[in-house]
Amino acid sequence: MGKNTGGEAETVDQFLDSSLESVDSAENLVIEVAQKAGFEEEDLHKIGMSVRESMVNAVVHGNQYSAHKKVHVSVSKGPDRLTIVISDQGKGFDLDALPDPLADNNLLRNCGRGIFLIRAFMDDIQVRRLTPNGTEVTLTKYLVRK
Repeated sequence: MGKNTGGEAETVDQFLDSSLESVDSAENLVIEVAQKAGFEEEDLHKIGMSVRESMVNAVVHGNQYSAHKKVHVSVSKGPDRLTIVISDQGKGFDLDALPDPLADNNLLRNCGRGIFLIRAFMDDIQVRRLTPNGTEVTLTKYLVRK
């Protein structure tokens, strides 16, 4: 794990196993940094759920629980935002090809709402394919000072 605590900026990196235990570890790591950044309880919940959904996608759909593949989690705290980058080593996916979770035939499915929730909870989400394989999801939440 690397830390950069120069000024107000801080970045923490971790490489985690492709296991559901890693989902909890990533969520706890990000929430700890978000709390230090000054996010309020409601935003902490949204950030935590978004990280959880992204990690489940990386572990289950991306790396398919492979013991030989890792999930990289990076969380950066800046003066006005929190940026989380989660990347897996899977085959990747096309964000535009995901089914609409609100379509009638998808409402009762037990999966397929993760990206929908992340889009609702975070201020920005970027998804890109990595070369030679993998997917990188970048989540951004802006800090609103009161």
